[in-house]
Amino acid sequence: MADWGPVLIAVVLFVLLTPGLLFQIPGRNRVVEFGSMQTSGASIVVHAIIYFGLITIFLIAIGVHVYTG
Repeated sequence: MADWGPVLIAVVLFVLLTPGLLFQIPGRNRVVEFGSMQTSGASIVVHAIIYFGLITIFLIAIGVHVYTG
């Protein structure tokens, strides 16, 4: 049986935390911008830190597992 939990969590977080897609922290004109479809180096770093923190919580601390088969 394959454990699809890490793959599923990583893909969902990647899509949700893509800078500029849903939101961007820090924005170009404000602290948070929604749906701007633009990005900057600072927002990439902030979103990467948030991604790393959330994926660590979900995979290591909580231990999400999804088995198929």
